[in-house]
Amino acid sequence: MKKILLSFLLSAPIWVFGQGFQVNLQGQKQIGMAGAGSALALDEASVFYNPGAVSMLEKNSISAGVNPLLFKSAFKLTGSSNTEFVKDKIAPPFEFYAVWGPKSNKFKLGLGVYTPFGGLVDWGDNWSGRYSLTSLNLKAIYFQPTLSVKITDAIGIGAGFVYNHGEVDLQKDLPVNFPDGSPSKVQLKGTGKGYGWNAGIYVKTLSKISFGLTYRSKVITKLDNGDANFTVPSSLASSFPAGNHFNAELPLPATITLGVGIPFSPRTTLAFDASLVQWHIYKELAFDYTINTPALSDTHSPRNYRDGASFKIGIQHKATDNFTLRAGAGYAITPVQSGYVTPEAPDANRYILSAGAGYTFGSKFEVNASFLFEDLQSRQQKNIESGLDGTFKTLVYAPGLSLTYKW
Repeated sequence: MKKILLSFLLSAPIWVFGQGFQVNLQGQKQIGMAGAGSALALDEASVFYNPGAVSMLEKNSISAGVNPLLFKSAFKLTGSSNTEFVKDKIAPPFEFYAVWGPKSNKFKLGLGVYTPFGGLVDWGDNWSGRYSLTSLNLKAIYFQPTLSVKITDAIGIGAGFVYNHGEVDLQKDLPVNFPDGSPSKVQLKGTGKGYGWNAGIYVKTLSKISFGLTYRSKVITKLDNGDANFTVPSSLASSFPAGNHFNAELPLPATITLGVGIPFSPRTTLAFDASLVQWHIYKELAFDYTINTPALSDTHSPRNYRDGASFKIGIQHKATDNFTLRAGAGYAITPVQSGYVTPEAPDANRYILSAGAGYTFGSKFEVNASFLFEDLQSRQQKNIESGLDGTFKTLVYAPGLSLTYKW
């Protein structure tokens, strides 16, 4: 029984970020264009999208926004006619930006605080995959101070240092019950940190077509001294001791993006972004427990992710001097290979649709809203570790709102 418990425990990863948990919600204007914007000097969110474009911004500004994200995933066990759903939970990805620089100088300083990875999934205690996962709450919050320099009126470069604060809370059932019939459980909870950088170049040609090239480095996030809490019958307490801890490590991937901005008219601009996400660095998931027992040893579980990619196109039209409309579409290729799909990240290739609008109040205040919809293709999978066999289908809804002050 102890060996069976261990096999179920190790089948669920602590940190699993596929495209499904790569949160592309870092700026309301760009979200309204499906996430395109690396080749546009739109606003202070360029701190994330392209630090090189920050130096091209005319005004200093500060902004804050939030995108309540609803992740709706369904699962049908192979051979069953019953469809199971995650509970309605709303994750709150957010963004905060500030850009400042003397107008007579060629440099700008920027600060970004945003959530590029994260997720909130709750399948409940009674679903088919409860021995793989019951719930997962995870966050990666990036802090990015940035310097951007205008080399000429047509060329800007910039770079920023990234500090990541990560949090994780994973829970699952174990395949043994207490005498009253209630299930045994495990909770893996902790915080971690990592470091990286973000750099970009922005170029505007004489024809007003603009180009952006950005690189966001990998961030090796280390989770040290996390809490491993086991709720098991007394007969198994010595095999899963109280007060245990663990260390783990997740390499959040680097991303390379090439963007193009094309002005159709003084009021209408088209944006296109192509991104390569270097998930190939995620080869395995390793657990290092502080206290080992014959039933609880350190493990190395294969993940074998491949690189992912996305293609996004968006349009912005200034309907009046104060009112702007946006729309976009995209397609993303999952990094999760067959056999490695899990209920933490039931990922698949996805279609992206978005819309947005903005309104300026006088010369200082601006409100922007967006709505992002993602449709993940149905994916029938049997996980090579847990043996969970069935079909996942996921939809993502993310409305958003931000307020900006300029001076």
